[in-house]
Amino acid sequence: MQVTETLNEGLKRGYQITITAAELDAKVNAKLKESQPEIEMKGFRKGKVPMALLKKQFGPRVLGEAMQDAVDGAMNEHFEASGDRPALQPDVKMDAGEEWKEGDDVVVTMTYEALPEIAETDLSGVKLEKLVVKASDKEVDDALANLAKTAQNFAAKDGAAEDGDQVVIDFLGKVDGEPFEGGAAEDYPLTLGSGSFIPGFEEQLVGTKAGEEKNVEVNFPEEYGAENLAGKAAVFECKIKEVKAPADAEIDDELAKKFGVEDLATLKGQIAERLEAEYAGAARAVMKRGLLDQLDSLVSFDLPPSLVEAEAKQIAHQLWHEENPDVHGHDHPEVEVTEEHTTLAVRRVRLGLLLADIGQKQELQVSDAEFTQAVMTQARQYPGQERQFFEFVQQNPQMRQQIQAPLFEDKVVDWIAEQADVTEKEISKEELEKAVEALDEE
Repeated sequence: MQVTETLNEGLKRGYQITITAAELDAKVNAKLKESQPEIEMKGFRKGKVPMALLKKQFGPRVLGEAMQDAVDGAMNEHFEASGDRPALQPDVKMDAGEEWKEGDDVVVTMTYEALPEIAETDLSGVKLEKLVVKASDKEVDDALANLAKTAQNFAAKDGAAEDGDQVVIDFLGKVDGEPFEGGAAEDYPLTLGSGSFIPGFEEQLVGTKAGEEKNVEVNFPEEYGAENLAGKAAVFECKIKEVKAPADAEIDDELAKKFGVEDLATLKGQIAERLEAEYAGAARAVMKRGLLDQLDSLVSFDLPPSLVEAEAKQIAHQLWHEENPDVHGHDHPEVEVTEEHTTLAVRRVRLGLLLADIGQKQELQVSDAEFTQAVMTQARQYPGQERQFFEFVQQNPQMRQQIQAPLFEDKVVDWIAEQADVTEKEISKEELEKAVEALDEE
């Protein structure tokens, strides 16, 4: 095998790889010899088929496999010897193309863009500001008030039932004058306007009062689950026993117990922790932007044009969809890549390569548990299809990389932050919101 350099300009590389006919023939013979003990052929015992006959019968198929193995092996040897890391999958072409015939040398041309060598980055001068926001009493009280609304109670009222009220009813449903299975209940609490009964039922109870009786006439939907009722007209004989108006739950220990804690003080503490955790997440995004800005000014190295171009196209495509939210597919005119997209792509690629280099040198890794947790979090976005999402991730290397990449980047950012000079600054929620808004404006 012979490897000859044909291109070396910046990060662009080109090599001609020659695999002699003798080398290729030796690989074919080795593959056939390896398979010989398991091959059966009419007229010969298992494992006793002559090599010449095997080569005639299976040679063409094995030749293609041997050729691919030889090229892959030559590429791997080259990358190990040179230390090059291709930015994208190398472009490999067979020089002779369809004119190649058995007995000829195999000559292929391999071109790629190498990832740059990144010098050790001096992080000693990195200074970061960590914004801290404490949950105020008002914010905790507002959150408690919202919880009280979700734990809504109903209190007895005088007068007619209104939309949003709860009526406690006994009912008996009949189709063609005959009761049907599942069509009766006693002391059933029904919130009017909830849509929990078939269409038209709840509306007819608006205006009723406690002690009244009301026949509710409805039609079961054509696609109703029970075939014997689908599309049928029904009459529900209803007795209204109580009418109740909605009322927010009292903010007390009883409310806390509804949410699984022992008292109001504990619930307030949990709410404050949750709010401050949300603030900490937003503050981290602000600190991360500050870190990336500093890193961007610390380093300078050549970038693979193919990576920058691919990233610029992705940015342009993403921004186009944000401006055209009604278009969900990719059946749209080609999106033009602007200078602004390219400038942003250069920054992203540079920082991405730098963070990857730092993470690799520090031997940082995303654990299986961290990856699984991230997959579970994304799977929750598809209720009822969690298993299918897990299987899709397992079978799709590109999807796994999309999930793992930000996890790895966060690990590197956290590692750098641990080495940096970090000062804390306590600010208000409003000031944090302005800082977060500024991230989108840059």
